Amino acid sequence: MRESVQAEVLMSFLVSEDLSFRIPVELTYETRDPYAVRMTFHLPGDAPVTWAFGRELLLDGINGPSGDGDVHIAPTDPEGLSDVHIRLQVGVDRALFRAGAAPLVAFLDRTDKLVPLGQERTLGDFEDSLEAALGRILAEEAAG
Repeated sequence: MRESVQAEVLMSFLVSEDLSFRIPVELTYETRDPYAVRMTFHLPGDAPVTWAFGRELLLDGINGPSGDGDVHIAPTDPEGLSDVHIRLQVGVDRALFRAGAAPLVAFLDRTDKLVPLGQERTLGDFEDSLEAALGRILAEEAAG
């Protein structure tokens, strides 16, 4: 069984209203973390930066505004399938990207073929991995 889905899309990094540039972004979905998608942004002159967030957040954001925390995704035109704005935030620092909805939908369709939405819990390895990860986090917090 295939264990991951990958795609590369070009997104516009919107620096300001007057300045933007296209960057390659790798999209990754892995069965070992079936609720999440990862986007790795390749900004010129910087090391790649990877963000992980819910697969459903990306799906919901294509159709309407979604996300209340560090990741917010919304269509640029709520009336139809359009481009999508992806806003990432750490503290007061923000980055805004614009991507075509079509390649995101195609990527999500491929993830759904691998693990259908709503079937993530059927992957036994995920529960074991989650338990191990939580154990490590709690141990680190207790030691630190």
